[in-house]
Amino acid sequence: MTKLAPAMLLLCALSACEPPEARNAATNATMDADNAANASVANVSDNGAEPARSILRPEVAEPEEPPRIEPAEAVIGFGATPMKLDDAARESLDALIATPAMAAGGPITLRGHSDSRGADGDNKVASRVRAELVREYLIEKGVAKDRISLIAIGEGRPLAPNVKPDGSDDPEGQAKNRRVEVTVALPTVVVPPPVTPQAAEPEAKTP
Repeated sequence: MTKLAPAMLLLCALSACEPPEARNAATNATMDADNAANASVANVSDNGAEPARSILRPEVAEPEEPPRIEPAEAVIGFGATPMKLDDAARESLDALIATPAMAAGGPITLRGHSDSRGADGDNKVASRVRAELVREYLIEKGVAKDRISLIAIGEGRPLAPNVKPDGSDDPEGQAKNRRVEVTVALPTVVVPPPVTPQAAEPEAKTP
C-alpha cells in the first residue's frame, strides 16, 4: 500500500472537512468561468464573420440640369372675325403667354397675313391691323411693348388656295390665310470679351 505524504494527507483531510456549500460554490464559479470563455470565443468568431462596414460618405447625387427652353410659335386665326380677336384667338395667345419662352424675355415677331380679296395695298394694311390687334392683347397681358415687332406681309404667303380651280373664291382657304404668325425667340446672351492684361510700362531710367 502506497503511503501518502503528510502534505497530501493534510489536503485530503481539509477537503473532506470542507462544507458542501463551499464545494458547490467553487464548482459554480468554475462553470461560470468556462461559460464566459466560450462566449468570448463565440463573439470573436461572430465579429470576424461580419462584413466590414464602410466609413465613406454615401455618394452625393448630382443636381439635375434645368429643362431646356425652346422658342415658341403660334398661329392666331382671323377666319371667323377678319378684323377682331375671337375667343379661340385669345385662348391661343393665353397659352403662348404661359410658355417658358415668353417668360424668358426674348423678342417677339408678329407677321400679319391676309387673303387675296381686294387690292394688294389694302390687303397689306389689313394684315398689319391684325398684327396690331395681337400686339395690343399681349401688352394688356403684361408683355413689354419693346419686345414686339410687326411685319405686314399681306397676301404674299398663303397657307391655302384663295380661289378654287374654276376661279371662284374659296372661303375656307381665305379664312385660313387671314392670320398672324407669332414667333417668340430666346433672349440673346451677350458674352463679354476677355480682358487682356496691359503690359507694364518700362521704368524711366535715371540719368
